[in-house]
Amino acid sequence: MEDKNINEMSFLDHLEDLRWHLIRATLAIIIAGTIAFLFKGFIFDVIIFGPKNMSFPTYQFLCKAANFINVETSFCEDSLPFIIQSRTMAGQFSAHIWTSIMAGFIISFPYVIYQFWKFISPGMHKNERKHSRGFIIISSFLFFLGVLFGYYIVSPLSINFLGTYQVSGQVDNQIDLGSYIGLVRASVLASGLIFELPIIIYFLTKVGLVTPEFLKKYRKYALIIVLILSAIITPPDIASQIIVAIPILILYQVSIYISKVVIRNQERKAKQNA
Repeated sequence: MEDKNINEMSFLDHLEDLRWHLIRATLAIIIAGTIAFLFKGFIFDVIIFGPKNMSFPTYQFLCKAANFINVETSFCEDSLPFIIQSRTMAGQFSAHIWTSIMAGFIISFPYVIYQFWKFISPGMHKNERKHSRGFIIISSFLFFLGVLFGYYIVSPLSINFLGTYQVSGQVDNQIDLGSYIGLVRASVLASGLIFELPIIIYFLTKVGLVTPEFLKKYRKYALIIVLILSAIITPPDIASQIIVAIPILILYQVSIYISKVVIRNQERKAKQNA
């Protein structure tokens, strides 16, 4: 009976520890979000509405590339043929709140990951903690790399295609503010999380759910999933889907290598303990 109570208290202490890590992570997001809320002009005019302007670096680069190979393109236009509007009383305020929360999550991501790491690291062996010290740096780097990819590649390609698409010249594109921000938010966050694939594979390999052989065996299915995913987060043109699919496939290949390294280290450790 006494052992049961100890185990029960141990489990409750574990939940209490998790609760405090979640509270700290949430507070970090709120603080960073509050700062983003105060910089409304920069967040919206420069960042959020940046891909709407044809002076955006991605458009400039694609325009020069198209001119170099002598191909007609919409990337060289003076402006995109649509306007952004808010059709509800609280539309702009709601957009301001949710965009600040999104910005807060992105800014505080390293600290959120740190809290996650502090929660799981006590359950790891000393050697495992030693070899995983770079977890926060690597996962943060991959996330920010994905965010930049989503912002500079996925978002402008999607906005340019969907903003210029017309079924008829009689229909003007008047995009709702929430729809526009939703597209940017989905592109950025989805790309950031997708770029965490190597980290996810690392932990799945550690717990024995994934092996390099498994990843190689189902590579062709992964390719299909990647193409479907690319089609979901990009406009329905082949060039954009290929641009998005390439880095994801590279990440998948890197994940196979990481899985091999994890398995190799586990086998070496098993031989040493034998």
